[in-house]
Amino acid sequence: MRERRRIRVVFALIVLGLIAAGVIVFGALQARAQSAPDRSDQIAFRGLYEELVETNTTLSEGSCTLAAERMAARLLAAGYPAADVRVLASAERPKDGNLSAVLRGSDAAAEPILLLAHIDVVEANPADWARDPFTLVEEDGYLYARGAQDDKAQAAIWVDTLVRLKQEGFTPRRDVKIALTCGEETSDTWNGVEWLLENHPDALSAGFALNEGARGRLDAEGNRIAFEVQAGEKVYQDFTLEITNPGGHSSRPVPDNAIDRLANALVKLGDHTFQWEINPTVEAYFKAIAPVTPAWADTMARLDDAGTPDDAVARLSAADPAWNAILHTTCVATMVNAGHAPNALPQRARANINCRILPGHDAAEVKAELERVIADPGTAVTLSGEPDPVSPPPPLTPAILDPITAIAGRMWPGVPIVPSMSPGATDGRFTNAAGIPTYGVTGLFADPDGGGVHGLNERIRIRSLYEGRDFLYDLVRAYAE
Repeated sequence: MRERRRIRVVFALIVLGLIAAGVIVFGALQARAQSAPDRSDQIAFRGLYEELVETNTTLSEGSCTLAAERMAARLLAAGYPAADVRVLASAERPKDGNLSAVLRGSDAAAEPILLLAHIDVVEANPADWARDPFTLVEEDGYLYARGAQDDKAQAAIWVDTLVRLKQEGFTPRRDVKIALTCGEETSDTWNGVEWLLENHPDALSAGFALNEGARGRLDAEGNRIAFEVQAGEKVYQDFTLEITNPGGHSSRPVPDNAIDRLANALVKLGDHTFQWEINPTVEAYFKAIAPVTPAWADTMARLDDAGTPDDAVARLSAADPAWNAILHTTCVATMVNAGHAPNALPQRARANINCRILPGHDAAEVKAELERVIADPGTAVTLSGEPDPVSPPPPLTPAILDPITAIAGRMWPGVPIVPSMSPGATDGRFTNAAGIPTYGVTGLFADPDGGGVHGLNERIRIRSLYEGRDFLYDLVRAYAE
């Protein structure tokens, strides 16, 4: 009897194990079914995107020209005439080429639309990354690589959009231009948009341009919070802090040490907060985002107080670096260089201070504030490079916003459309100043931490990449018809 009972127990356990295994397998199959395989057109796009991402375009070792040539080959293969696809490079900088292409419209009087993106990327040290930064790696629903987001996602989408339009036999009413440019990340060295404006203005001339600068916001669980549309951006400016000293033998230290003085100056700057400011775009941003961030809605509402909402600004600034960046001019140390020998007192100590300046303020004003905060006449504060052009933000007219609202509303019902000001700098600062209204519109939703842009292990959600591709394609068609 006991033996029979034991056999039944063992048999029951086996059955339960088989059922559990079946549930696991079924769940895995169901999860795979819910995660639909790539469409055939997405597979083709993935190959184009991978080719662009894996083409090294860093200033130190890469070649934008090679990337531009590879994307040009895609357009030529799609049937574009050679006269409408150009790789434009300065003779002095042969690796810093730019791609200019156009899909001709039926109405020569209609102003073109410009699809703008940069193909250069920030430096990436493979030793610091968890994966090879110049190999596209898929992992857990993300694509990892330098440039996966910034800005090769949108650049690849623009090329893919022109390929699709040509393959479909679509004739737009207005010309549709693309410009994939080099030097956005290192504009103090050289900038492709500036060079094109001076040497090939026809490559950029347009009634308006779509560019990077705004993304969709996701929460920590990947839920879509807001769809941002950028109109205006802060001004980029680097400053150099420098202290010189006679130096001497390190065995005979003196109180006046260049490194110590530089460190004191940097501590003062780190502790300093520029005066907050709420311009119309920032005010509209917080009003739009308040309903989808209920934990902060009351604080955001206090920004409208007739009195001075210092406490509300302080709370929002501490809660999110992105909110802090649109409420203040910011200046932060990004590089230091000091000393000349391990056994010598430093003769020179230097730091780069990167500032992002709110619209309506200029570099001279910020330089004066840096000098006031440091309060050390022996610390020289100088501008690095020429100040960037400053222009008012372009208007978000119904002609611009209505197609965005319609397409985003269809794809992501209930997600608010939020006007925004970019805390960073894009090539839009040059095109806006040249009279080409430039808007940051990507349709690419990003994680709260920014997805490692400019940092380690840059990534983009595969879902976001494919959705952004569909959104921008529909948007270009809507503007072009």
